Amino acid sequence: MKRQGGGYTCYSMQRAGNCYKVRPAVSQLHVPYRLVELDILRGEARTPDFLAKNPGGRVPLLEVAPGRYLPESNAILWYIAGGTSLAPEDRIDRAEALQWMFFEQHSLEPNLGQARFWLTLVKGGRELQRHSLEDWMEKGYQALSVMEKHLARHRFFAANRYTIADIALYAYTHVAHESEFDLSTFPAVRAWLKRVAGQPNYVPMDWSPATAAAE
Repeated sequence: MKRQGGGYTCYSMQRAGNCYKVRPAVSQLHVPYRLVELDILRGEARTPDFLAKNPGGRVPLLEVAPGRYLPESNAILWYIAGGTSLAPEDRIDRAEALQWMFFEQHSLEPNLGQARFWLTLVKGGRELQRHSLEDWMEKGYQALSVMEKHLARHRFFAANRYTIADIALYAYTHVAHESEFDLSTFPAVRAWLKRVAGQPNYVPMDWSPATAAAE
């Protein structure tokens, strides 16, 4: 997975769950890349220069070739992991992985992700979004319940092994407590979180190539 002329460039924000997804994947697949940190709270993803790269004004964004950019975290995961064990090739296994990655973006990220953004990243976010928080919590717990039922019967989410579907779902679930979600009643989810964290070359959310180089 080496781009012609060197590694990839990933535009990212350290504490954003969608951006975090990229880091375990590149670490576990030994993919060379350069990280460009942007602060979306300061509008650094809304500058004319960045919008020329991604009109959506969002991170993560992966430069896959000179002047060619790929947005959307789960699309980036499929691109990076294509042809490896992290991206299932079997037709039904691939469909199951996609199913759970769609679930993550439709049911998990809009609730756990939004709650985490406003409660932990935005000053005064609780007051600004108090009308939405109850709905996020209710729907977030519903999503966690769906995951719990699946994990009570399976060790991972697709292909009977660890894949990018697990990486996608892990990103916001493992920091759910930061936005006041209580996982004590989800034992299968908690056991799965430990299995994911135990994968070879696992990296936590606060990891970056710069911190690794300093160790």
